[in-house]
Amino acid sequence: MSRKVLKVLWEYLALTAACFIFAFSWECFMIPNGMSAGGLMGLSTVIQYATGGLVPAQYTYVGINAALIVIAVLAMGIGFGFRTIYCIVVSTFAMEFLSGCEALHSVPGEFFYVKETILIPILAGTAEAVGIGLVLRNSGSTGGTDIIALMVNKYWPVSLSTIFFLSDLLVIALLLFLPDKTFSDTCYGLVEIVAFSLIIDFVVGGKKSSYQLMVFSEKYSEIADYITDTMSRGVTVLRSLGWYTKQEKDVLLILISQKEFPELSKVIKSIDPRAFMSVSPTNNVYGEGFDEIKAGLKTKKKYVDKH
Repeated sequence: MSRKVLKVLWEYLALTAACFIFAFSWECFMIPNGMSAGGLMGLSTVIQYATGGLVPAQYTYVGINAALIVIAVLAMGIGFGFRTIYCIVVSTFAMEFLSGCEALHSVPGEFFYVKETILIPILAGTAEAVGIGLVLRNSGSTGGTDIIALMVNKYWPVSLSTIFFLSDLLVIALLLFLPDKTFSDTCYGLVEIVAFSLIIDFVVGGKKSSYQLMVFSEKYSEIADYITDTMSRGVTVLRSLGWYTKQEKDVLLILISQKEFPELSKVIKSIDPRAFMSVSPTNNVYGEGFDEIKAGLKTKKKYVDKH
């Protein structure tokens, strides 16, 4: 068996474990305690609570994901890789399996029971971040709000982070419309979202959301073509002079988001194992494909009107 096949098998094994960790955070912590948070899984739990358990969260999760993939393909013409579908299917199976394992639920009398209620969304958010983070590190996706964000971002100049934040707030706000839920339940959802946001950055590969890369490689053109053609990102070629060799070389300057970093690093290594890569986390990146520049727009408009 070749090393490439073993590598793929290892990645799918990691994806499988990550999906079970993701499912564990919901089926063993959040759902048994009647809690919800953001994202598609949060919406699925709200529907489960609203129907009195007649519509389990895992069925809503896979159903909406299937519909979103079809709509996205029709609206945008984008293709979703097999890994995305694999993660959705495995996550659904994992949720179905764990929902029946009451010994793993965080309820009185069981091993994972937590008396302090506030710790439940914190533990759930941490576990979910580990699961989703491992999925992203292995070039996978659990779908859901990722698909919605991509569709909205394509037609409106709204940053992905803004879409995620607004969708999460909307989902947890729906809890207020359920007769047996209170404002405290909404607060627990906010705690889960905060815990998830703080942990996932470290799991994926750093505490910043964007990276600036400088890549030194003899095969810079192949790497640049992949970035522009496959990842739809821009790349700048800089002329440099190696002082020791006194030879001119081409260096790639790249700005990518946190989610894209694992994929790009693997591609660079596969194209040129001897490539030298410098990675620097960035606090803010503004422009197409990143956050929208908002500061100073009104001031600039007034200045133009006066002149």
